Amino acid sequence: VQLVESGGGLVQPGGSLRLSCAASGFTFSRYAMSWFRQAPGKERELVASITSAGGSTNAADSVKGRFTISRDNAKNTVYLQMNSLKPEDTAVYYCKARRLFGLGYEDYWGQGTQVTVSS
Repeated sequence: VQLVESGGGLVQPGGSLRLSCAASGFTFSRYAMSWFRQAPGKERELVASITSAGGSTNAADSVKGRFTISRDNAKNTVYLQMNSLKPEDTAVYYCKARRLFGLGYEDYWGQGTQVTVSS
């Protein structure tokens, strides 16, 4: 099982980035996907999530109207389009796959990609 994030980097405030998370080794279309982020000294927080078929999404209040999550099940990839970036968006961004499994969940995490918003 692998989740590989890409697309991070250094961007100026007000700029845009698109993160990608390529999945392999499991049936991607059966899993809900999420993006999390973790800034230095802070807890990991949920940024946005999307259902397995892509019919429903949600986003944290801090990114609503600026970030959009989407997925392409034919390409086993989930995306995070980030617009109007702010310095407080600086963090390592992780993707996560989740499905119900028995009485709990089966989760897979990527290794993360750094996003730095700075002038």
